[in-house]
Amino acid sequence: MLQFGKNGDFTIVQFTDIHWKNGEPGDEQSYALMKRVIEVEKPDLVVFTGDVIHSEACHDPFASYREAVKAATESGVKWAAVFGNHDADAHDVSKEQLIALQQELPGCVTEAGPQLEDRLGNCCLEIRSGDGQRPAAALYLLDSGGHTDHPVGGYQWITHGQIGWYKERAGRLQRGNGGVPVPALAFFHIPLPEYNQLWDYHTCYGVNYEGMGCPKVNSGLFTAFLETGDVRGVFAGHDHVNDFWGELHGIRLHYGRASGCGEYGQEGAYGKEGMLRGARVIRLDEENPAEFATWLRLEDGSVVETQPVHPPEKVWKRI
Repeated sequence: MLQFGKNGDFTIVQFTDIHWKNGEPGDEQSYALMKRVIEVEKPDLVVFTGDVIHSEACHDPFASYREAVKAATESGVKWAAVFGNHDADAHDVSKEQLIALQQELPGCVTEAGPQLEDRLGNCCLEIRSGDGQRPAAALYLLDSGGHTDHPVGGYQWITHGQIGWYKERAGRLQRGNGGVPVPALAFFHIPLPEYNQLWDYHTCYGVNYEGMGCPKVNSGLFTAFLETGDVRGVFAGHDHVNDFWGELHGIRLHYGRASGCGEYGQEGAYGKEGMLRGARVIRLDEENPAEFATWLRLEDGSVVETQPVHPPEKVWKRI
């Protein structure tokens, strides 16, 4: 059971885009980074937001996955993972097999959840109050898919089935909470199209060196969050040299900080010279879980609490 501590806090560490392969030096550097962050931050939960392994390059994807999450399984901390577009791309590994593998490992709280279209691992993790009597917060984990076969091209979008499942699950929690939405966070790999709107038209904090690898189609998940009124923070990965965050209509959209060191130092989509790998840390307060603190912990041990301000680049025009 996930539960707020006696001090009223609940801390989450987000690792993203590790892209573990076969234990190369970069993989070992990633392991050292994750181990250090867990030791320093002492989280209540670790969430891997996809591309834990680069399955196409793994000799044995299952062995690679065990190694990729070893920093969590060795530490005794609870952990969960969602799928990225590279975790199950190889022909000899499936999402069903990876879910089963996760659930065999110590500390795993990943749930298979309902299989919605081709998506697996959609689940809601409740964080109980300190006295264990009620759900004080919720975490929605969603499988954001991979490349789409649709002629529109690009990446898959969150499906209507997933959105319907989320709304049903959120409604159930709200009814059990006296009609009041239970404050929630959402985690998935590929960022929503609203990340583009956020960067272009609103003040953001952090860097965007890559552009946003969002789906070309907006299927309405952000709208569902807005209408339901429970999700106050969204955390994604996928774009390795972006780490910005900002607020859009009362919902904070965040990138994690890429944690994989295998392509460290390379210019382009997989790395940027001088941009250290790391993790995003999120801290919830039981008294007001709708508000939360977040910062970056980098591989050299440093903390980034204040990220550079990026003012809006465009202005909305009314016609």
